[in-house]
Amino acid sequence: MTPTPLPTTGRGKPRGRLTLAAAAGLSALVLVAACSGPPRAGAEGAFTLSAGTPAAKGELDSFRWATYAEPSTLDYISAFDYPQNTILSNVCESLMRWTPQLTLAPGLAEKASNPEPTTWVYDLRPGVHFHDGSVMTADDVVYSFGRQMNPDNGAAWAQVFQNVRSVSSTGLLQVTVRLAKPDSQFPQYMATAAGVVASAKGVRAAGKDYGTSGGLDCTGPYTLGTWSKGQSIDLERFDGYWGTKARTRKVTFTFLTDPSARVNAMLTGEVDGGYLIPTESYDRLRNSGAGTLYFGEGLSTVNVNVTSMKGALGDVRVRRALSLALDRSGFVRTGLGGVGSVTGSLTTRAAWAAAPEAVRASAFDGLTPTAQDLRQATALVKEAGATGKTVTVATSSIGQDVSLLATAVQAAGARIGLDVRLRTIAPNAFSALFTDPKAREGIDMFPETYYDSITDPLDLLSNFRTGAYQNYAGYSDKAYDDLVDQAAAVYDPARRTAVEAQLQKTASDRLLWIPVAEWPTSVFLNKRLTGAPTTIAYMYYPWAADVGAAR
Repeated sequence: MTPTPLPTTGRGKPRGRLTLAAAAGLSALVLVAACSGPPRAGAEGAFTLSAGTPAAKGELDSFRWATYAEPSTLDYISAFDYPQNTILSNVCESLMRWTPQLTLAPGLAEKASNPEPTTWVYDLRPGVHFHDGSVMTADDVVYSFGRQMNPDNGAAWAQVFQNVRSVSSTGLLQVTVRLAKPDSQFPQYMATAAGVVASAKGVRAAGKDYGTSGGLDCTGPYTLGTWSKGQSIDLERFDGYWGTKARTRKVTFTFLTDPSARVNAMLTGEVDGGYLIPTESYDRLRNSGAGTLYFGEGLSTVNVNVTSMKGALGDVRVRRALSLALDRSGFVRTGLGGVGSVTGSLTTRAAWAAAPEAVRASAFDGLTPTAQDLRQATALVKEAGATGKTVTVATSSIGQDVSLLATAVQAAGARIGLDVRLRTIAPNAFSALFTDPKAREGIDMFPETYYDSITDPLDLLSNFRTGAYQNYAGYSDKAYDDLVDQAAAVYDPARRTAVEAQLQKTASDRLLWIPVAEWPTSVFLNKRLTGAPTTIAYMYYPWAADVGAAR
């Protein structure tokens, strides 16, 4: 979704130790994720991953939050990027819930059971009200999932439902999902925007305007308030919420596309905080005394997404050459403010925590080299007959993590005989690269920070399956597809990750995207508030409800 920019990135959708309990009679599906740990070494020193921020001590009347772009829609079927999900996660809820610790917990379903490999049964919470006051039933779940599955809607999450044979109401508060074949990914995605439940009546009444005006008719701790186009979105506390009442009455999301303006607003108190902090401002915010900058598990890797293999990049030798010519360490120092680590893996190490040690070692053995080798890179370009050929890379002023990576790719190409040209995309239009083929026309690559939406390596590695949503370059290999299917069909994480290690090796060998760095989540809070999670869970967890007075 991902989408990606991160802190300001070229965001990707569609951000950890994982175990899956899938036995009949289980009270809930449980995913156990490791989301914190010791300081991680960056290119310029060390940074610490915080498990969270201090709990709020009291309520607030309101707070203002900065986002780098305005959502084009808040329709849950299109929530595939940072701006949409950061807001929507507080308004719309899913069957399951991703917690701040990156564990899977009950959401609108108080129980999830797996009586047989191809059946998932969700028992819903009683007495849950939509924002219009009506009561949620199984029919609303069936309708909401039907919108995701309808090909006419072009849902960003449609791939999650590719193995779903039917979704039916088997009781007033029970939904049964029958699969064409076992799918270990489906129950995990029920904690993302794929699992959102909205009022069938409300969505039908809004028609084509759903998600762009009026209410969203969901069940979260906040309702959609005033949307001042081009400026801000207000959320209002929902007093009829089934769970713990939000600590703040009103939250305003302010759209600040310029990174400097966004940071200045945090320093002056014009806004109270924000996620996805511009990397060039890390030190400024840390030393300002205006608040605290935190880093948390992001399940995120910075990559160069290969969107077309019709030109020079169709030859794997050219992709390898660009990878070998990239100065990854320099990018981490400048583009990520020293907060990150160079990697030759498209997936984070945290995503493999459920794997046995031997499998984890094999998944990271012999991957894409990260050290610069200009001599070999130049030779590969010549061998491929690509000297002087053009490669177009999208860039944006969203933040220097995007702009400097695009510039680094251009510089790498120039040093090995390629003509790399940059095409500037406005921050508000960058998300279209993930959803609109026309926006990608004439573009061969773009910087993407990909966050896993579930704590499973297959979340990223399945992008290279034939026809996958983010398989923009049209890569197709039956052997790879078969491995994806094999991994998806295995509920046991030890067996599944063994297959995923093979997928990781293939993606690395063929450089389907170019891996650059691992990158944590960042969040800044000024002195008046606290309680926001530090992890990437804020994409699907109602984080704003936890934010309150710091003292």
